[in-house]
Amino acid sequence: MANLKRKIPLQFYVNEEEKKMIRKKMILSKTGNMSAYLRKMAIDGIITNIDTTYQKEIFQEMHKIGVNANQLAKVANTTGAATPEDMAEMKGLLNKIWHILKSSRLNPL
Repeated sequence: MANLKRKIPLQFYVNEEEKKMIRKKMILSKTGNMSAYLRKMAIDGIITNIDTTYQKEIFQEMHKIGVNANQLAKVANTTGAATPEDMAEMKGLLNKIWHILKSSRLNPL
């Protein structure tokens, strides 16, 4: 013990599930030593925080459009036919979705 290169211990606590997850990632990284794995992750590991606000706004807008499309489909299925106005509205909704998806590719995180 006196000949160790690293003499400063760092300790932290985990629950059983966290321990299993850490061990699984350690095995996947092909590291056979828990201390070496944890040291490598603490020094070189990267935590990425991603702002998903833009995607949430897109999802909400598309959800609203989907609700409208479902209402039109329900009317068409109930009556057995869709009016030309209903079809034009559905095309408009689909165009909105297309434009949202097209613009979302141009505005990455």
